[in-house]
Amino acid sequence: MTNKAEQANKGVEQEARSQRRLTPSGHVPLYHQIFLILRNRIFGGELSEGDLVPGEQDLTTEFGVSRITAKRALNELADAGLVVRERGRGTRVIKRLSTPAVTSSIEGWLENASLMGQSTKAQVLDFDYVPASDDIAQALELETGAEVQRAVRVRWLGEEPMSFLITYVPADIGRQYERSDLDAKPLLLLLERAGVDVRSARQTISATLADSEAADALSVHAGAPLIEVRRVVRDSRERPVEYIRVLYRPDLYHFEMSMRRVSEEDGPRWTATSPPPVPADGG
Repeated sequence: MTNKAEQANKGVEQEARSQRRLTPSGHVPLYHQIFLILRNRIFGGELSEGDLVPGEQDLTTEFGVSRITAKRALNELADAGLVVRERGRGTRVIKRLSTPAVTSSIEGWLENASLMGQSTKAQVLDFDYVPASDDIAQALELETGAEVQRAVRVRWLGEEPMSFLITYVPADIGRQYERSDLDAKPLLLLLERAGVDVRSARQTISATLADSEAADALSVHAGAPLIEVRRVVRDSRERPVEYIRVLYRPDLYHFEMSMRRVSEEDGPRWTATSPPPVPADGG
């Protein structure tokens, strides 16, 4: 009797933990939150090719949601090409034949842009000259309202959209190339072709959720997790010449850091090493 009681208690505790993983009052629908959890189980190896995914009734019990919500989560998983749903046989994980992910070094803001151009292709979605907002003016060290070039692009890896890019360039530099040039060459190469002596950059890397515009461009659902990179590029005179915000699909773009253990007077520590440049998004 004691063992049965303990198992029952464990089941209740597991169900409570699963329900706590959902945020009913959040901006992301419950069915999509469950989709993300199941997706992480697949990508994390908890569920492998051929494994049965919890069914609608199992999900209603585990997460305390309606059957309709559970069904939508499984349908979204199928729409993402991760599972196949078969009447009478359940939902199974299928083999993924997706494009291999690009891996970039963490210090990779000056990767070999020509290699990146060979392995990916860009599509310009929007190209215009606009007044700089406060944030953009601050990043480019311009007066608020100064004219800047704004370009929106999506970069493809094979048949999959990999990154969503929004770039801002001072107008005097931007007018030295055309919209069509951005379809063919990375922005860094166009800047250098225009005579800009690119010397340094500073970037931040964080996580974010896809808004409707980015979701549509990257073929993901709104609220899907993305890698966000913000970068300011400077020339040899320390003038900001580009501000870029890039959103990456984490299933197609990875950051990595090579490290080695070194001994010093105050004790051993880890230090980063710089691997050879690899193909990545040069802007």
